[in-house]
Order: sequence, then structure tokens, then C-alpha cells
Amino acid sequence: MQTARDDADHGQRSEAVAPTRNIFLVGMMGAGKTSVGKLLARHLSKTFYDSDHVIEGRTGVKIPIIFELEGEAGFRAREAAVIEELSGLDDVVLATGGGAVLDPRNRELLKARGTVVYLRASVNELWSRTRHDRNRPLLQTQDPYARLCELHAQRDPLYREVATVTMETGTQSLKHLVGKLEQRLERLNDGSRQPAQGGA
Repeated sequence: MQTARDDADHGQRSEAVAPTRNIFLVGMMGAGKTSVGKLLARHLSKTFYDSDHVIEGRTGVKIPIIFELEGEAGFRAREAAVIEELSGLDDVVLATGGGAVLDPRNRELLKARGTVVYLRASVNELWSRTRHDRNRPLLQTQDPYARLCELHAQRDPLYREVATVTMETGTQSLKHLVGKLEQRLERLNDGSRQPAQGGA
């Protein structure tokens, strides 16, 4: 039987640590979760997973085909099972699908099992990155920009709710963004090792 470990992208494992060392990336489609996650995992010697890629690997078809055959509800059920499994591993970086936060159980697991990073981008930035991507089933509508605006308005509060850290992606380079994120995470870890001293 195929396991989550079989689905891992190439990455180095460090010694076993507590699940709270996990890093979970959330954000809209086109926010850069996969690109950021791969580079971050490489820098931190963690194992990288992308929940969408794991689902595609196990079903043997692309996400739009799953939507077509099983509907969004069918896809979300698969997504929830994969997130429950992968978030329970140790020392991983997990890029979640844009709609993963819609499920309260997913939000609960992500908050409880690791540090959640919200990669935030404006609708216009997201549109420029996704407008020609046919692997985005929720944008295959007569007015995809309006749909993107709607999804952003619906999901942004949920991303903020679950996030430990929010990073504005903007137009900065991937290397610069990951470097800034690593600094934020390092400060967060340093703070967790100190006695509580009030709000950050």
C-alpha cells in the first residue's frame, strides 16, 4: 500500500522531532505555496509535500478530472484525508490546496500540529499568475476574475484565522521571500524558547 512517505518530494530528513516543528503553507491558488515550500524544506532539511500533488499521484489523474468525476465535495473528502495523514508526520513542510481551510477539521489539525504560514497576495497578483492556468477547475467560468475575487473574499478570513505567520508575497523574488520567511520562523522559534513576556 502506498504511504505518505512514498509521495514525498526529494528532501533530506533530520533527526526525529516533535510534530510542532512542522510548517504548513496556506493561501490562494497562485500564492506560491509549492515553490516556497520546496525551497524552504530544502533550506531547513525537512521533507516537502504538496497535498494536491499527493492526491494526483494516488488517483493517477489531475485535479480537474477529480472535480469532473466526483465534484468538489469528492475532492474535498480526499483532500481532508491527505491533510490528516500528512500533518501527522514529523518535520515536514506541507503546501495545502487553496480551499483546504474551508474544512474546520483541516483548520483544527493545521493549527494543532505545526506552524501555519499564510502566503498572501492581492487578487491582481493572483490573477496574473493563474489566468492562463487550465489546471484550476474553480476558475473555469465565464468570468474567472470575478470568481477569483469571490474566492479571495471567502477564504482570506479563514487563512488569517489559522495562520501563525502571514507573509505578503508581492513581487519579490522567491529567494528573497523564503529568506524573509526563514527569519520570521527563526524569531518565532526563539520566542517559544523564552518565558512569555506579553504580546508580540
